[in-house]
Amino acid sequence: MLKLKNIVVGISGGVDSAVTALLLKKKGFNVKGVFMQNWDIADEKGVCSADQDYKDTSIVCEKLNIPLTHLNFVKEYWNEVFLNLIKEYETGSTPNPDILCNKNLKFNYFYNHAIENLEADAIATGHYAANSFGAYLENYDPNQNAKLLLPRDKIKDQTFFLSQINQNALRKTMFPLSELTKPEVKALAVQNGLEIVAKKKESMGICFIGNRNFQDFISEYIEDKEGNFIDIDTGEIVGKHNGIHHWTLGQRSRIAGIPKGYFIAQKNVENNSIYVALGSEHPSLYTQTFCTSKPHWICDQPKDLETSNVFNCQFRFQHTHETTDCNLFETDQGLIGRLSKPVKAITEGQYAVFYKNNECLGSGKIVFRGVPNSIRFWLDHNKSIKVYDLFRKCKSKDEFVKKVNDVLNKNSKNNKYHLR
Repeated sequence: MLKLKNIVVGISGGVDSAVTALLLKKKGFNVKGVFMQNWDIADEKGVCSADQDYKDTSIVCEKLNIPLTHLNFVKEYWNEVFLNLIKEYETGSTPNPDILCNKNLKFNYFYNHAIENLEADAIATGHYAANSFGAYLENYDPNQNAKLLLPRDKIKDQTFFLSQINQNALRKTMFPLSELTKPEVKALAVQNGLEIVAKKKESMGICFIGNRNFQDFISEYIEDKEGNFIDIDTGEIVGKHNGIHHWTLGQRSRIAGIPKGYFIAQKNVENNSIYVALGSEHPSLYTQTFCTSKPHWICDQPKDLETSNVFNCQFRFQHTHETTDCNLFETDQGLIGRLSKPVKAITEGQYAVFYKNNECLGSGKIVFRGVPNSIRFWLDHNKSIKVYDLFRKCKSKDEFVKKVNDVLNKNSKNNKYHLR
């Protein structure tokens, strides 16, 4: 049994972390609060949301009679999250800063500071997630690894954003909200005099953008560069854009002067072109295979990958999406995934997160979205090439792309198809 007395809770100024601190106090723990400031640049109205969040956090901690420490991680966030985000957008990818923030800051710098400097026996957060060691680590086992499990509230499930958490931190992390729903959390806040956070509007989207338009925000950090919107079927230029960093796969392009619904299908960084498809269900928007970088397994690497080289699980790349059945195959570079059905707008830079039996197993960054159905259908029908089998035979993404394009380029009637 792990002896737990001193618990440091990350408090953000929202209702979830406030109720987390409340529950820990009611359990009799010696609780300390930490407010992590990751951003200090004002929005277009001259307001930095972190200032108001800190005020609300101070009120909560005073109400609960717990000490509060203010930690400034602005430099770390800039270097290890934000600069990565800029780099990804510049190279045509779409990053997920929330996953990186949890990995690099909350369960790294915050966790280490709590253990080393605040004498914490464990930390706690207001995430809707569950630890196999229990909500309060009551089932801690020094001889076992901890598992990241789904919470009771499946709508608010945040395991997706925790899919890169390291094992050392998870073993000493409490998730007191694991058995509560959001309405129950808000009710507890009101019942205990924490109306200030119970009635607070929930933050959505990327925290540092605030209420600003994303395209206006990103233009402050990446120089706009005009390029062409190209119809992926006809090869004709149908409009102009201000830079590939403004657009992500599956997004409607809203090309000026064209009432038709064009959607982003592919981006070519080399010539600054964006290929668009007519209609939201165009086959070029869908893929059934993908590649990731080396995966991070939270508990242990699945044994099936070691024994049979193929592992069956569930996949998602956006936290609000339903999971899709998936077969994983391991390579020297990472993972190849084959989905049970085509999935729309799988995006490079996002994370492929894997689940099985109520457990979040881990994730890998998507480095190749795979072959769009428009190309896969043609290969299957005209050349009897099975994309997944070819994937497995190739030693790298570049080798695979070259082989597919060599086949496509030999057929002049179909040179409109090209894997990018």
